[in-house]
Amino acid sequence: MAERLVLHGEPLWISPYVCSSFVALREKGVPFEVVDVATFHLEHRRPEYRDPSVTAKVPALSHGEFWLAESSAIAEYLEEAFPPPAYPRLFPEERRARARARQLMAWLRSDLVALRQERPTTTMFYDRAMAPLSPAGQLAADECVRVAESLVPGAGSAFLFGSWCLADTELAFMLHRLILNGHDVPERVRAYATAQWDRPSLRAYVEHPRPATVPREYWELFGGAPLVTTPAQR
Repeated sequence: MAERLVLHGEPLWISPYVCSSFVALREKGVPFEVVDVATFHLEHRRPEYRDPSVTAKVPALSHGEFWLAESSAIAEYLEEAFPPPAYPRLFPEERRARARARQLMAWLRSDLVALRQERPTTTMFYDRAMAPLSPAGQLAADECVRVAESLVPGAGSAFLFGSWCLADTELAFMLHRLILNGHDVPERVRAYATAQWDRPSLRAYVEHPRPATVPREYWELFGGAPLVTTPAQR
């Protein structure tokens, strides 16, 4: 009997980290369940979640009795637990392309702080941003576009490394902080990001039902800061 796979996500369905793990599971084609963990109610600090997940981060994956937090670690685990060619790949087959994909994914998690703060995912799935980007935010946006332009292929390929990998989803998600908020993005980069956004595994996340409004408790706890930049979300 297969061990039960559960993705522990968040109830607003706005986290790029939960999105990455959700897409990875969908792409692998394995059956899984999703359980919401309301970080704004501090549910991730409850012993039944905190202790098995070790770092008390969201998302976490439970596979039978084994728990693992951190979306990057979840992706690596899924690639080994459900390896190609029996299951679809999450990372490029060629070694250097695989290394570059991992580099990009690590950078998206660690850099572009001002962009993540000024164009939080609430502005993607709820009300759009009203204020213009600050100089720091514009610098981060420009850097995001620069990196995308250096990696996005020309006509004839829809993916960064010849075929889909998880880095495509993660870069497209970051670019949509700009696209959905009406910022100018070069046409080649916009077309690439839009194509990724339409991929069924990502559409399933984007179109998943979510609350009509961001709960008051969320704003009270995080003070207007985006959920994805809090320590509970990685």
